[in-house]
Amino acid sequence: MEPYVKSEVHRHINTIEFFHPQSNSLPGKILNELASKITHAGEDPETKVIILRSAGDRAFCAGASFDELIAIKTEKEGLEFFSGFAKVINAIRICPKFVIGRIHGRCVGGGVGLAAAVDYAIASSAAEVKLSELAIAIGPFVVGPAVERKIGVSAFSQLAIDASMWRSAEWARKRGLYAEVYAEAEDMDEAVRRLADTLMHSSPEAMAELKKVFWKGTEHWDKLLFERAAISGKLVTTDFAKQAIERVKANK
Repeated sequence: MEPYVKSEVHRHINTIEFFHPQSNSLPGKILNELASKITHAGEDPETKVIILRSAGDRAFCAGASFDELIAIKTEKEGLEFFSGFAKVINAIRICPKFVIGRIHGRCVGGGVGLAAAVDYAIASSAAEVKLSELAIAIGPFVVGPAVERKIGVSAFSQLAIDASMWRSAEWARKRGLYAEVYAEAEDMDEAVRRLADTLMHSSPEAMAELKKVFWKGTEHWDKLLFERAAISGKLVTTDFAKQAIERVKANK
């Protein structure tokens, strides 16, 4: 199948789904389309709540596309690519609708950033997490503020420093990354439906005001996340990073 991002509105619930055949990784095109779909959903009067999900039954998101990382030659190209993550996180942040994350499988790097950025994440017990960026000589600079906001500096630093270690979905729930975790996919989906239905009947104005409260103090992210993207964009052009990415890709 070809990569895609699609959205569908049913009973005022806008479901945005993304897919990539390489474990739902995120090339620049998908990142830009995700940001656009989320922004549009926030502006759509027919949408009262958003569900963000990925396709398939394995990984939720494998993070940045290794093919695109290897292809980056200049700091400008690096900035452009990592700015895609900044755009998605900021789109969720400023969207006046609540975004529910359906996290059905493993999250790596930028995938952890997506799970952290949504307003309420409902996961399966298969949704282990790993911030792998340091292992490829970069670092979770762009997604870091979203992850730190959800789980705190201590837990974020644990993920960022030990970049090769998987943490369980229960570990993520206890630290606030996930709100709910279910052993069965059916139970996870029922929880997503229940919450979406509840929010669909709630006051749009009240939810929009609540969202402002929840995200207070992040107004500077319009600048901060792009500054962080520049750091990653510079690091990814180094020989150390290129060699590390090639090694990790060869072992996948």
